[in-house]
Amino acid sequence: MTDLKQNIIIKAKDIGFAEIGFASAHQLVDEMKFYHDWLENGYHATMSWMERNNEKREDPARILENAKTIIVTATNYNTNFFHSDNKRGKISRYAWGDDYHDVILPKLRKLAAFIKEQNPESNTREYVDTGSILEKVWAEKAGIGWQGKNSLILNKKLGSWIFLGIIISDLEIESDEEIGSFCGQCNACIDSCPTGAIVAPKVVDSSKCISFWTIEAKPDMDIPLQVAENLNGWLYGCDICQDVCPWNRKKVFTDEDNYYPRKNETELDLVSIEKMKQEEFSGRFRKSPVKRTKLAGLKRNASKLIKERNENR
Repeated sequence: MTDLKQNIIIKAKDIGFAEIGFASAHQLVDEMKFYHDWLENGYHATMSWMERNNEKREDPARILENAKTIIVTATNYNTNFFHSDNKRGKISRYAWGDDYHDVILPKLRKLAAFIKEQNPESNTREYVDTGSILEKVWAEKAGIGWQGKNSLILNKKLGSWIFLGIIISDLEIESDEEIGSFCGQCNACIDSCPTGAIVAPKVVDSSKCISFWTIEAKPDMDIPLQVAENLNGWLYGCDICQDVCPWNRKKVFTDEDNYYPRKNETELDLVSIEKMKQEEFSGRFRKSPVKRTKLAGLKRNASKLIKERNENR
């Protein structure tokens, strides 16, 4: 399988993946204990789907019969654009362009088709942050990077500005080595979180997280005061724990223009959001991650930011 592995790596790079790694598929015992503890502490907030299908998270063979290898890809989404206008509402970097699910999944399927061509009897399953899979665990095991103290995967070349893709295969392919953590004594992400959402290294309490409240929380849920008073200008998502990370000082930019900011906008006018109609929202954010929060959610976020700024005048 050595030749196959090298051919897959070459094909992955040709398709546009920045990194690719391989891990032996097996049951995740210790990792699932950590995950269950996280759930039992209520750190998933209202994201109830994270409680379901845990048997699949534990054992990839529950997803693909006779699973042997987990192939993990990393896509660089960092662009040479930055937030600039503090009077507007900031959008998380990952959401500046098109929805990464729509960009990455076709590429994963192309890579899976290539594997099928090489081994017609083989089978695969492809996921981009949609299945019951612990992507970050497999990214570590495949040598893509390590889980930083903010819980995100850090890659030596690309930092944390990466999207992960997963292919489960029933082919046995040589695994890559884990690289271990390179966070050392740095606690920049923990110290910089304005709401204290990183309650321990690698442990994020979603109920305190700005990203949860500005993206995942249902529009009819009111943002709690301790979060609303510390939004720091974030309208959709939050990148604070990434912006302060030393591993993100390397400016390696993607050439994938799907991730470039639409209309060169990394922030949005708050008053315009409050006045926005559904038709305009649907058109402006078609195939954008921002559509996830729905217009009502975005209006709620904008109102909280306007209130926060008026009170701080």
